[in-house]
Order: sequence, then structure tokens, then C-alpha cells
Amino acid sequence: MTAALGAHKTGRRRLFLPFFLPAVSLYVLFLLVPTIATVVLGFTSWAGAGDTPRFTGLANFGELLGSDSFRHSFLNTLLYIVVGGVGTFLLAFLFTMVLRDMRGGKTVRAILFFPNIVAPVALGMFFGIVLIFRPNRQGLVNFVLESFGIDAVKFLAPENVTWVVTGCLIWASAGFYITILMAAVDRIPPYLYEDADIAGASPWQKFRNITLPLTWDVIGVAGVLWTIGAIKIFELVFVLAGPGTYSPPIQSWTLGVYVFDRSFGTAGSPEYGMACAAAVVMITLVSVLVVMLRRMMRRDSVQF
Repeated sequence: MTAALGAHKTGRRRLFLPFFLPAVSLYVLFLLVPTIATVVLGFTSWAGAGDTPRFTGLANFGELLGSDSFRHSFLNTLLYIVVGGVGTFLLAFLFTMVLRDMRGGKTVRAILFFPNIVAPVALGMFFGIVLIFRPNRQGLVNFVLESFGIDAVKFLAPENVTWVVTGCLIWASAGFYITILMAAVDRIPPYLYEDADIAGASPWQKFRNITLPLTWDVIGVAGVLWTIGAIKIFELVFVLAGPGTYSPPIQSWTLGVYVFDRSFGTAGSPEYGMACAAAVVMITLVSVLVVMLRRMMRRDSVQF
């Protein structure tokens, strides 16, 4: 018996490297090496092929701090993370409370998930048509508003487009997080809710004392996923705010749009050093926020 167990362990060790090395090689080649190269290039001035990167120290980061376009990009990204995240999770929690006891809840959950599978470009085009498509210089939303005597709104004006994108993100993303939270809720033993019903607990009390504590770890993971996704927002902004040229107005930029503009949207030669410096800020921001979120959400696991 001992010999057979030893042979089994030896066989597992032999299989470890053939499965482990390809995964590590791909990770190093396509993630670790580009990340290190991005950090290094962030301290240089480089216009791309045919040019040699020139070390400039912290000059790129100093220029970022004094740039209006970067300030708009950074603040808009934070707005998407915070405001968009709060709106998305409030909507997800609301539907979680409703769908748990709702007949046909799984079907409704699938319907709510649908916007999440639509490509952001298609989503942006849809909202652009609804908001500003003008066969008679009138968008659908403004047509409805004016029918109630409300003045038309310039939804996609540079100063408004960030809030429109935030609303689109909440609408499109809520279904994904509803699905995640409902999967966690499905693990909770029904007798806990039955006991709460007998005790006369309200839906809010059941959510606060049963649902929330027993899904806290899943909520933390969902928060990390939202933070990472919100920092990378690009397509939706580019479609809704783009004027048909290289880049949208700077008031609507995100960090992703800033990196794109410095790489491809400049009128002269590309500024890959500045683009990489902005990418380093993105990496730092997501790392700091994820660590902070994990610490804030840290709690002893609840057994049930």
C-alpha cells in the first residue's frame, strides 16, 4: 500500500512540470514582460519605431501632474469606479432582494444578464442612436422630454457625456453582478429565511442580517472585479464622446483614452513614453484600490 502511494506521488511530481511550465511561460511572456517593459518605458521619451528610447527620469510623471487632459482622465476614471460601482451594486442588491422570493427569478436573472454580453461598441452605438439620432434633429429621449414640456438636454456634450457613460455602465453591468450575488444567495440554507419569516423580519432585516453577512466574501470579489473593469473603460467613452476624429474632447477622457491618445491620437509623432507613464499610473491605481478594498472587506468567514 505504501509503495503504491509513493509511486502515485512520484507520478504526480512528474506531471507537475509539463502542466506548470507552459502556464508560467505564457504568464511571463504575455503579462510580466510587457508590464516590466511598460514601467521602464514610462521613464523614457520614445516616439516608436526608428527611434531610441531616451531616459528622462520622472519628467513624464511631472508632465502628467500638470496636464489638464490627464487630470480629467484620472477624475473621470475615479468617478466611474466610485459612482458607477455604488449605482451598480445598489441595483444588484435591490434585485437580489426581489428575485430571491420571486417566481421565475432565474429567467429574470438571465434576461438581466443579457446587456453584459453585448459588446461595448454596440452598446455605445445603441445609446448614441437613442440619445442623439436626429432624423428631424431630435433624439428619442429629448422627444419624450419635450413632449412633457421639458427642454431638450445635450446628453453627449463634453460636460455631460461622463454621466451618460456612467448610466450606461450601471445599466449594462448590473446583470452581471446580480448573477454573481444570486449565485451566492442560492448557497444560503432556506431555513434561515424561514426562521426570519417566523420572527417577523422585514425584507431589509433579512438582507442585512442574513444575506449580506453570508455573501460578504463574494461581494468583496465582485468589488475587485468592478474596480479592475472600471479602470479599463475605453470603448463606450470613445463611441459616445468621439467626434469622428482621433480622440473625444478631453472632458470625457478616461485613463484608457489618455493612453490611446498619447499612443495613436496625437497630431505629431506618438508619445509612447507618456502613454506608458499613464499606464503605470493605471497599474498603480488598480493595485492600491484592490488592496484597500480587500482590507476593507476582510472579515471572518461565516459558517452555515
